[in-house]
Amino acid sequence: MNFEILQQSIEKATKKAFLEIFNAYGSDSIYAFALYSDEGAMTVCPSTNTLKHLDSADQEDLTYYKFEPAEWKYEMQGADQEFNEIGNQLRAELDKNEEDNEWFLQFQKTLYDTCINVLEKLKNENFFKQITGKEIFLTFTVSEYEFENNDIKNIINRLNDNEYNSEYLDWMKTWRN
Repeated sequence: MNFEILQQSIEKATKKAFLEIFNAYGSDSIYAFALYSDEGAMTVCPSTNTLKHLDSADQEDLTYYKFEPAEWKYEMQGADQEFNEIGNQLRAELDKNEEDNEWFLQFQKTLYDTCINVLEKLKNENFFKQITGKEIFLTFTVSEYEFENNDIKNIINRLNDNEYNSEYLDWMKTWRN
């Protein structure tokens, strides 16, 4: 698989997804955007959240709802056709190499790194800030998969040089290991 072309496809889909959600729900104060995949490296999906949605979250676990993309209002929404096509390409590649575990682990790592690189590139280009007029929280996560805490810190540090960075890292200190 040509990951340079895949990165361009993910970037294009990410921009489209964010713009679709912003155009439809920007008045609800978008503060967060994520890309996520699955442990099998078969999908890439967007997730977006708003401050308005946080108003209805359980206040006792507010930080969890604030930073966990699976709990966000617009999970798997935006650029549906583009992200579906990316998933089709990933699954086709996986089908060709389903017996090679070493190949899979490298493929999985490269896919995850590609998603993080897309978010970092768009952050550095001020893509999200130009649209919303403010810094937003960015992250990459994987469903049914746990990154090591140091890996999570690296992702948060790479993608957030804003107030969300320290808030997230402080929240991490409350996790049970």
